[in-house]
Amino acid sequence: MLIHNNLLGLLDDKEIIEYNIKNKHGISVHIMNYGATVTKLMCPDNQGVMGDIVLGFDDFAGYLQQDNPYMNCIVGRYANRIAKGQFSLDGVDCTINSNSPHYSLHGGISGFDKKIWNVAYHSEDTLILNYASKDGEEGFPGNMEVEVKYMISEYNELHIEYTATTDAACPINLTNHCYFNLSSGNEKDILYHDLRVIADYITELDVNSIPTGQLMAVKDTVYDLNEKKNIGLRFNHIGGYDHNWVVGTKSERPKFVASLFHNPSGRVLEVYTTEPGIQVYTANGFDGSLKHTKANQSYEKYGAICLETQMYPDSPNHDNFPSTILFPDEEYKHHTIYKMKVID
Repeated sequence: MLIHNNLLGLLDDKEIIEYNIKNKHGISVHIMNYGATVTKLMCPDNQGVMGDIVLGFDDFAGYLQQDNPYMNCIVGRYANRIAKGQFSLDGVDCTINSNSPHYSLHGGISGFDKKIWNVAYHSEDTLILNYASKDGEEGFPGNMEVEVKYMISEYNELHIEYTATTDAACPINLTNHCYFNLSSGNEKDILYHDLRVIADYITELDVNSIPTGQLMAVKDTVYDLNEKKNIGLRFNHIGGYDHNWVVGTKSERPKFVASLFHNPSGRVLEVYTTEPGIQVYTANGFDGSLKHTKANQSYEKYGAICLETQMYPDSPNHDNFPSTILFPDEEYKHHTIYKMKVID
């Protein structure tokens, strides 16, 4: 069994190492211990040519640049937004670090994406990383133990399994923030991709992209993706997607919720998850300014799409949303599968 590791650099005198896992079909994923970040995801097109279907950076310095947009990392303790960085828990008002005037995004100023994770296990097809988040980190209560397992199956599936425990009640919402472009660098944007999301509602947003607490029906709107639709044609009416689709209730086993298609390459990415929501983000904030990009590409607006399986944004402030509070006698579990397929 050949296991390949690659030393990327040092941070705070600690080694940043990239690990490679793969299956017998040649599907492989590279993951580094900084942010538990995916650096490459290799899969074939309909001619059998392998290509990297996630954006990223050519060296570790790219991931340290100030404007790194959560490139392919694990985000937490709370993925997505918490309004004003505030919530009430058991009658106690809590304030967490905010990185925007209107909300705390993806765990605050220094969330899980900026931490060096411990590698607990590595085999040819599996990598397990863990991180101990201390009480008060970014303002969140409780000591939290988090584990993320990446595994490549023989069915060409990337499994991501999350578990966590805490010694004090605390909100938790973890996800992976991969930026997908199934053209593997051949197209500068995802406007010629097709997208399907199985959902009748999105969580309605206010002008600051914070949920109002209401669900908005997608029927007869640009958010209706129950049948696959071309992404670019949707954007004739809006400036991109950055919304949470309601894809069902929390489940024990992953359910099919979305698929992404790229007809020229024949690549298809199917998404299965245990979570009740999926945030679709189409890189609306990209402007070509990112440095150290793969092959020195210019990452422009709509250059990729994120399919972030998760709980709803701002759930701690909406009693009618599924609860994201983890208690000391419970275990947080979340399982998502990205299945790679090829069609002629």
